[in-house]
Amino acid sequence: MCRFSVVVPAHRVQGYLRECLESVLGQSAGTRDTVPGEGWATAPSDGVATAPSGPDATGPSGPDATAPSGPEATGPCGTGAADLEVIVVDDASPDADAAIAAEYAERDPRVQLVRLDRHSGTGAARNIGAERARGDYLLFLDGDDLLLPGALAALDRALTRAADPDVLIFGHDTVDWWETVRPAEDNLTADPLAVTPAAWNRVVRRAFWTAHTLRFADHAPYEDIVPVHRAVLLAGERVAVLDRVCVRWRKRRGGSVSTTPGRAHFTLFERYETLLTGIGADDRARLFPYLADRLLAVLTDTGRVRQADRRDFFREAARLHRAHAPAGHTPATAEARALAAGSFLTYDKLRKADTRRRRMAVRLKRHKKKLRGQVMRAAYRADLRRGLDPHLAVYGAYWNRGISCNPAAIHAKARELAPHIRGVWVVSGQHQERVPEGVDYVVEGSRRYWQTMARATYLVNNSSFPGGFTKRPGQIYLQTHHGTPLKKMGLDQRRYPAGTHGISFQKVLDHTDQWDYSLSSNPHSTEIWERVYPSTSYRALELGYPRNDVYFSAGADHRAHVRAALGIPPDHTALLYAPTHRDYQKGFLPRLDLERFVRALGPGHVVLVRAHYFYGAGTGLNDHPGLLDVTGHPSVEDLCVAADALITDYSSLMFDYACLDRPIVTYAPDWQAYRLARGTYFDLLSGHPGDTPGAVATSEDELVDLFRQGAWNTPATTKLREAFRARFCPYDDGRAAERVVRRVFLGEETTGT
Repeated sequence: MCRFSVVVPAHRVQGYLRECLESVLGQSAGTRDTVPGEGWATAPSDGVATAPSGPDATGPSGPDATAPSGPEATGPCGTGAADLEVIVVDDASPDADAAIAAEYAERDPRVQLVRLDRHSGTGAARNIGAERARGDYLLFLDGDDLLLPGALAALDRALTRAADPDVLIFGHDTVDWWETVRPAEDNLTADPLAVTPAAWNRVVRRAFWTAHTLRFADHAPYEDIVPVHRAVLLAGERVAVLDRVCVRWRKRRGGSVSTTPGRAHFTLFERYETLLTGIGADDRARLFPYLADRLLAVLTDTGRVRQADRRDFFREAARLHRAHAPAGHTPATAEARALAAGSFLTYDKLRKADTRRRRMAVRLKRHKKKLRGQVMRAAYRADLRRGLDPHLAVYGAYWNRGISCNPAAIHAKARELAPHIRGVWVVSGQHQERVPEGVDYVVEGSRRYWQTMARATYLVNNSSFPGGFTKRPGQIYLQTHHGTPLKKMGLDQRRYPAGTHGISFQKVLDHTDQWDYSLSSNPHSTEIWERVYPSTSYRALELGYPRNDVYFSAGADHRAHVRAALGIPPDHTALLYAPTHRDYQKGFLPRLDLERFVRALGPGHVVLVRAHYFYGAGTGLNDHPGLLDVTGHPSVEDLCVAADALITDYSSLMFDYACLDRPIVTYAPDWQAYRLARGTYFDLLSGHPGDTPGAVATSEDELVDLFRQGAWNTPATTKLREAFRARFCPYDDGRAAERVVRRVFLGEETTGT
């Protein structure tokens, strides 16, 4: 018997089914595949809200009322990563769904295909899949949705910690046809009945499902209303909640229930009627507070209820509410009170008034913003007529995300060597909390921001300052950049539109014309910057990268302190996995099964996972004691100091890490795709001295073998690293920040090493 049976109904989802199945089959799942001595019980908490103990609440179930009528499923469940089965039920789909599923079933024994002779609906397809299932838990995943990385492993651990509950509810997010991902509004800490009643945001113990003869309605829509609510009510205290997003629900542009308005949505009343008449008074009283919210949410959704049907829908909702309202029930909102009273006129007035308030609020906000902008521009023009402050420097990094990179190192050294220069940082409002105590800063767009930009003599940034400021005569702008270019940059990006995202190259040139100095860490960068950022306004400063100074000053005590703070045992080998982002991909989707990788490494290893800052503050992958999610760590330099080796793909971090003279492993499974989509300046995988920093792997198996066989750190890889370091780190010696401060702030002529 396997841990999970994933049931996937398929009807007209040929464009999404492969991605759905890959998201499931690529999972690492199960407590049955752990490294000795690293059981899941020692893993960090996954946020399980309920972990009941005691005997099974259902007791002996007797004969399985929903036992399969057909032959036993032929696909073996196996163990570990194979500790699941996937049952695809082709609901007589007229497209290629069956062929796609058959292809997967042929090459993967965990997949089985069930074909229906006639279209029966999503509910019937799920029921048939559940009858075929042999796993401990049922997970119903629609054919156009995704199971997010690490989800099954997280669910497995949550189930184990909660003593195998009857129902485990988890979080989800949504993605639209523009690939915009939005979090769900569910409050997972509230009553489980308040969570979106859907089949795909929970797993249910199969023995419990069959013992209570739970079934989906045969015909859509809202076929899951009855069984998912009944499961929660029947399970009682044996319901657990995992506060983690595990499923990505796809909102399609057309062709789905949520985007097809019509009378079919009146089926919702039939479903709730069936549910409410089939449960006891106590359960009705518990469920009823969420009923009005659900009915009103559907009513206000123009993708479901047409304008012409709104009055009829309201009347049916009011009838249902009146027929089943518990004694003493008090509606929570004005709209719910109108529903309880059966007054569509009152409800409609409330909705129209709310719409007017929202529109008025938007107009007022726009008006205030316009007035504020006019006042700001007038004040800024006045500030531009005032003299420059010769002792004021303004700093920015990574589009105002905080204090980091080369500007941070320069700021720190200036406080030491040029204390008469007052440094002020520009940060966005959402990143104010990242500013350390004692550091002066202004919020972008504020009155003080414009005052600072108008008066500062020195401007230091690794990207650009916001708002289109006016560069004044006498202001000195140092562009530090934030990496060595492997991928195409500046004007070279015009030939690679996947990475431009609407960039105005005229604005790029206008920005370049503001620079007085362009900092470079190696001759390669100097050559590239000169061509892709053409301007006669700036001078190249080949002085090294100040952010790399720490690699030459951090001693054993510093390294030990950082490792201890991260929880890395002294005798463990720490590997920093830091892939870069893909301009053509949204979200952090590593091309590496991290849990499988850390298990393959065995005891004595820890993998630090650092997603690119474009993806936010977390990876959602902190689900194994050998994995540490360090995306939100404030200092990537400290992470490098702590690591014994770097694993990356195309990140500029490799050029900085080379200063440490420690192994660098290039893991590039999509090199050709990346090179074609983004463009590169040299062949990172060529193996030529100066191009390749060390060992190379182009597949997950190759990467595992590199570490199992010790090929990640050999005399040959050391020679490659030496040549790479000579080419890309010639000016880095621990004194780059000093040279920059002396040249820019103190006016001393300095050169690189």
